[in-house]
Amino acid sequence: MSGYFKEHIDVKTLLITIALVIFGLVSIYSATYDAGVSELATKQMMWAAGGVIVIAIVLFLPFRFLQFISYPSYFISILVLASVLLLGKTVSGSTSWFNLGALRLQPSEFTKITTVLALATYLSRGDVSLQKFRNLAVASGIVLLPVALIMLQPDIGTAIIYLGMFFPLLYWGGASKFTLLSIVAPAVVAIAALFGATPFLICVIILGVLLYLTKEHRIVAAVVFSMMVLIGISVQFIYDGMKPYQQKRIATFLDPNADPLGAGYNVLQSKVAIGSGGLFGKGYLRGTQTQLNFIPEQWTDFIFCVPGEEFGFVGAASVLLLLTGLLYRGVNIGSTVKNRHGGFLAIGITSVFATHTIINIGMSLGLLPVVGVPLPFLSYGGSALLTNMTMVGILMNLYANRKEY
Repeated sequence: MSGYFKEHIDVKTLLITIALVIFGLVSIYSATYDAGVSELATKQMMWAAGGVIVIAIVLFLPFRFLQFISYPSYFISILVLASVLLLGKTVSGSTSWFNLGALRLQPSEFTKITTVLALATYLSRGDVSLQKFRNLAVASGIVLLPVALIMLQPDIGTAIIYLGMFFPLLYWGGASKFTLLSIVAPAVVAIAALFGATPFLICVIILGVLLYLTKEHRIVAAVVFSMMVLIGISVQFIYDGMKPYQQKRIATFLDPNADPLGAGYNVLQSKVAIGSGGLFGKGYLRGTQTQLNFIPEQWTDFIFCVPGEEFGFVGAASVLLLLTGLLYRGVNIGSTVKNRHGGFLAIGITSVFATHTIINIGMSLGLLPVVGVPLPFLSYGGSALLTNMTMVGILMNLYANRKEY
């Protein structure tokens, strides 16, 4: 029995997940302790218990079943995403939620799983090569369809997660350097344009040289370069067309001190909370920024401040080490699983976790704009927690069946 357990149960991934969930529950309880919403910690505990059951169910699903349901589940999730635009509840300016009595579900969270499933199934086909434009276009369409629906909500943060998941899968699938550079270059130039004309021109020159050095598809390279320049020039027009709260988020990212009591308030208070924790922190339930509610709804996007302030560098580093360990386990499973579909699936899931982690912690430290991305397993939210634990269940399923072709 012990041999079977060791061979088929990924204990490391399970323990890391449990540790992260416990960190999350402890942090949410602290963040809500004096905020008048302590019942949220109880709700999150119930979601966590449900997540453990989900992990057990997914772990013991037939390995081929995940591939079998990939396309049907993807199309169903697309229909649900479309319906939320008509029937969903608007929260904080985004129509992303279904209200089901006492429950509130966010379909875009669960669609992350179905999109990864569908993309992994497509890319693992023997006749698919990312060197062919047709195959690349189909793969892009699988990702861009949910992204387009999510942008209509609008929910820029969640849409970025899908794009962040796509790039590593292209690399894993053997896309050429030219293809990868062509995809990332317009985004880099657009971000550089936000900082002014000089950073924009420097990026255009550097990326133009890199496109030329790839020595592939010179005509296509010229088209990509032209699009890159056009997108950079269009940034100001796109910015002017954004909603005021979106403009404030970008302005806050560029200079949080420009509006310290308004759009920049959360970021500045977050940095104060993390910085004031010192080496060992102020003690549990003794964080001044946390307990005095300096950061509104800290239990969601800025939950990283709690371990940073109350447990100090040790607490923040522990969270980062656990998340890094989870990412390592995901890449390790993707590298060792014999089944090609399983490899893509593991890398896709790991990329989702990685994108969430980088953006959320970047937000908390003021290194990235605030786009409403939760920290995996720590931030409050039943839909996000169930989605994350389902993905952990899939990783553990792949580990258990890693020797199957």
